[in-house]
Amino acid sequence: GPLVESGGGLVLPGGSLRLSCTTSEFVFDHYTMSWLRQPPGKGLEWVSYIRSDGITRYYSDSVQGRFTISRDNAKNMLYLQMDNLKPEDTAVYYCARGTNISPTDIRTITAGQGTQVTVSS
Repeated sequence: GPLVESGGGLVLPGGSLRLSCTTSEFVFDHYTMSWLRQPPGKGLEWVSYIRSDGITRYYSDSVQGRFTISRDNAKNMLYLQMDNLKPEDTAVYYCARGTNISPTDIRTITAGQGTQVTVSS
């Protein structure tokens, strides 16, 4: 896809992970960028988005206070710092272009291939 995520893995509850995402297929700093996730057996969920200014950010209630979205426009990079992870954060995480606050089908969104995050003891 046009975006490439990295940084997923297996982590203990209470642990941290940092996801990264990059693209070379569009002008990165022109767009709001977001993170979505799909837990096993469930639908696609919006996690967070950040405006092109790198300042305006919003989070879903389920991750507010634990996750931090950021971007480096000079490097075409998007990040998601995830702290105090919980088992219910287990999901495939996608980097996507746009706000995507009501996502339905990942195939209709400009996104990456996804990276698996598993939170388990």
